[in-house]
Amino acid sequence: MLRPDPKETLKKARERLQNFPGTQKFLIAIDSDGCVFDSMNPKQIVVFHPKIMEFYELWGIESYLREVAEFVNLFSKIRGCNRFIALQYIYRFLKERPDMEKVLSEKSILLPDTTSLDDYIKTYKDISLGNPTLEEYTKKISEPSLSKFLEWSKSVNLTIAKKIKNIPPFKWVRESLELASKKADLVVVSQTPYEALDREWKEHGLDGYVDAIAGQEMGKKADHIRIAAQKRYLLDKMLMIGDAPGDKKAADANDALFYPIVPGRETQSWEKLLEEALPKFFEGTFAGDYQKDLLAEFDRALPSELPWLETNYDHRESYRQRQALRKALYERFDPRGKLLVMED
Repeated sequence: MLRPDPKETLKKARERLQNFPGTQKFLIAIDSDGCVFDSMNPKQIVVFHPKIMEFYELWGIESYLREVAEFVNLFSKIRGCNRFIALQYIYRFLKERPDMEKVLSEKSILLPDTTSLDDYIKTYKDISLGNPTLEEYTKKISEPSLSKFLEWSKSVNLTIAKKIKNIPPFKWVRESLELASKKADLVVVSQTPYEALDREWKEHGLDGYVDAIAGQEMGKKADHIRIAAQKRYLLDKMLMIGDAPGDKKAADANDALFYPIVPGRETQSWEKLLEEALPKFFEGTFAGDYQKDLLAEFDRALPSELPWLETNYDHRESYRQRQALRKALYERFDPRGKLLVMED
């Protein structure tokens, strides 16, 4: 049996978004990684971060890189940003850390120059940041470091497809989608590549609840919502469901309401959505104080202060705080993978 042509599949997905049916009075946009699926932790900790160390020979600063990368991608208000912007943050924070100059010198390690990456992001940030536009940019700009960022990103995608499998949706997701789809048009909006989104939603039989799936190749999340909405919905009848501040920004850009899936309390968030928030949304009582209380809880869950700048910071203790999580993820998804474990 012939495999579908990825380019043709992506083309059809773009057409579904551009021709979004819009048959209901309500529109609900839904993020995927870390929101519907508990996939952010394994993708980042088991694939993204080790791939950075593999491609740029940074295993000698593994504990520092993992600490910074986990803060950027999982445990801060930056959580959920585009992978290339995340790289910017990671390398910037590493360079700015007070303790890194000595560590890098002792280990004779050089952090990569991100000038070409910075230029790419500046050029394409208002269009789309992803492998297709980065590939396009590398053809215009003959720069080896840029090609390496592209190869890193491609390797991340291939490794995720190979290793990060069979992650079910959070409890209450299916019931929430079933309820939502009865009264609203649903669209998946994500900065994950479309191929992965399509595979994961189909794998768990969730694709039938949504009218379109939009990945990073189709623009930013705000663009996805705008294209799907096409000014057909009243503002208080549009809702974004997400687990990161960037998801709220996408909602704000379209004057839509926002329901947060609080990191660390995802199951409780989905249950509350099913039993309380969705009924309020459909009844027209979601906006106002109810949403403000949700946003306050969401804000408290994600820090913005850099932990390595705090008084009495201890790097070893900081790294060990998430050691059990890392070990559990490696045992499940990559038992033979390389992981630094700091013993007592």
